[in-house]
Amino acid sequence: MSNVEFNQLLVTNADYLRPFALTLTRDNETANDLLQETMYRALANWEKYNVGTNIKAWMYTIMRNIFINNYRRKAKQQTIFDNTSNEFLLDHNQSAISNNAESSLYLKDIQAALEALPDIFRHPFVMYFEGYKYNEIADVLREPLGTVKSRIHFARKLLKKQIARY
Repeated sequence: MSNVEFNQLLVTNADYLRPFALTLTRDNETANDLLQETMYRALANWEKYNVGTNIKAWMYTIMRNIFINNYRRKAKQQTIFDNTSNEFLLDHNQSAISNNAESSLYLKDIQAALEALPDIFRHPFVMYFEGYKYNEIADVLREPLGTVKSRIHFARKLLKKQIARY
């Protein structure tokens, strides 16, 4: 296929790409840019087109790949710039004071709920909380692995019920 024949084939099928570009971008200007980039890439790679294959599908694939690559590139580049001056923070006095009493109350409630657990659930849960792995807990307690996992699961459920108000 000659370059002129390919160009004619490309131009006759270009009208089918515009609705697809609008579907992908949902913006008229961006769709025009995508269409233009697709036509450019198709012309630049016309020797890669296999004669007899569906040119619409080939062009749709090019457009879809361009759109996906642009989307990924924009997602990586999205950063938020703060152009406001932060001078007001230089002499800013902190008026908020942390309330340690409130956090200690929460901790006491959690410890009380933990102590209220039956021993069969509390011991595996405390070991798991301290960083032991399931199989290590099973070895120490001489229990099957599934039993240890289910006891830790039930301990979590019971603690969640008891501390639901937080």
